[in-house]
Amino acid sequence: MAVKTKKKSNSYPKIGIRPIIDGRLGGIRESLEDTTMNMAKAVAALYAKELRYPDGSPVECVIADTTIGGVKEAAACAEKFAASNVGVSLSVTPCWCYGSETMDMNPLLPKAIWGFNGTERPGAVYLAATLAAHNQKGLPCFGIYGKDVQDMGDTTIPDDVRGKLLNFARAGLAVAIMKGQSYLAIGSVSMGIAGSIVDPQFFQEYLGMRNEYVDSSEILRRIQLNIFDQEEYKKAIAWVKQNCKEGKDYNRKEKIKSRKEKDKDWEFVTKMTMIIRDLMEGNPKLAKMGFAEEGQGHNALVSGFQGQRQWTDFLPDGDFSEAILNSSFDWNGIRRPYMVATENDCYNGVSMLFNYLLTNTAQIFADVRTYWSPEATERVSGWKPDGRAANGFIHLINSGSATLDGTGQQTRNGKPAMKPFWEIKEKEAAACLAATTWSPSNRDYMRGGGYSSTFLTRGEMPVTMCRLNLIKGQGPVLQIAEGFTIDLPEEVHSILNERTDRIWPTTWFVPNLTGEGPFKDVYSVMANWGANHGAISYGHIGDQLITLASMLRIPVAMHNVNPDTIFRPSAWRAFGMDGEGADYRACQVYGPLYK
Repeated sequence: MAVKTKKKSNSYPKIGIRPIIDGRLGGIRESLEDTTMNMAKAVAALYAKELRYPDGSPVECVIADTTIGGVKEAAACAEKFAASNVGVSLSVTPCWCYGSETMDMNPLLPKAIWGFNGTERPGAVYLAATLAAHNQKGLPCFGIYGKDVQDMGDTTIPDDVRGKLLNFARAGLAVAIMKGQSYLAIGSVSMGIAGSIVDPQFFQEYLGMRNEYVDSSEILRRIQLNIFDQEEYKKAIAWVKQNCKEGKDYNRKEKIKSRKEKDKDWEFVTKMTMIIRDLMEGNPKLAKMGFAEEGQGHNALVSGFQGQRQWTDFLPDGDFSEAILNSSFDWNGIRRPYMVATENDCYNGVSMLFNYLLTNTAQIFADVRTYWSPEATERVSGWKPDGRAANGFIHLINSGSATLDGTGQQTRNGKPAMKPFWEIKEKEAAACLAATTWSPSNRDYMRGGGYSSTFLTRGEMPVTMCRLNLIKGQGPVLQIAEGFTIDLPEEVHSILNERTDRIWPTTWFVPNLTGEGPFKDVYSVMANWGANHGAISYGHIGDQLITLASMLRIPVAMHNVNPDTIFRPSAWRAFGMDGEGADYRACQVYGPLYK
């Protein structure tokens, strides 16, 4: 199973770096030219080394042709950025400069300033003065200032500065990558789930994204008319037969399909997987087959499939397709995951997208299903929870749509992990497949059949669960819960899992507790979660999500992130000393980024 990477493309947005200098010629500017430009080059080198685009290629930076000492050079830089597909703007300076003359005035670019902490020149004074100008003009900007004094000309980037530079860049690139892309709704509202009521105004004003809509019947049309790559299908169905182990059929006898019917379902869901992918991103092979329109796709960075009820009442469900697309591998090898939301829950799809763009890793889509208290667990299983489970835990489980990366069969430093696709080894992808079985779907729920993935997520993975919700009168809000997956004793897992939908993938989750508010205990996390779904990412990325949300002007309603790591634009400090209340007030004043 080879790693499949696309050829290098210039379509991804770049980070623009603006070296700002004291414009006074006659000795001052000349003495700072090399120092200022080297500061910009050091940041560009950091970004190229540490950051990757979703295709695995290094992030590219564009540095202004000259240092910027006044408005003429600022304008020349802006022109270069516009021509170079710059989506994120970072200004750096070791000295005092002319603030409002040199600042970035583009209202749509996420922007930050790193003011060098040195005694020879007042970089911190420029930082403070220009942040004040940004705030006065209504152009939010992040301020970066190191804790320790450095010597002029020192090109090292301190750890605290490095962390903020990377946090800002990751979030800024996520904003830039989303802009102009699409959310593709395949079908409409699923079973009255509010998350599948797609609000195009939210996508347009907050994310800068389009909305595309396709009736579910388009999948059936393409299957019936063979509008898919026939050669790829032969490869795909052979791979499925070899790698996707069929699990036990738990249906009642009268609802069990024949072997012939089950084989037909495998063929159907394999074709369905290819077609959903083609709907999202297009496929030039379709154009060669005479289907030029279908070959274009919908430029979709994320999609959702309605499924229930009308589709699943008579056709195989989308569990297999969603699970494989959300994973980092298929019959074409190891490749980037697609973001596909079950039940067309577009807001959980966006939550998955946020996580993905910050980490480049596959995402677990799950119901936030059940809170198991220590007392209930002991009553039912006879086991008294201990360790991470001592205060109770949450059962995350959904009908087979979670990424297979979520098995935890990949490793980093010998521990379970979920990794960007270019780091995944063939044996790790094979292990994820081996840890998964595919049982025929419960035909009381999914009358048309299909296959659901069954696996158990390995414990001790640091994870972050998030969820975007729309609130009447407020707008979008984000919830964040950092924590860990856990292992339960095998017999305890079996007892608890058998009480619910046993053929669906299970993740046992314990959020980190703060002792306050919605994180005073595990029950409160469950009780305060704003919807029935959550998006679960590998790693503790809550601070990055908060930075991203502030760029998009989405307030954070609930989180357990260390306050010392939270990084928002400097203007947020002017809205009060209570950080979360200030976040709400700032987002309300500034409004959606693209409105």
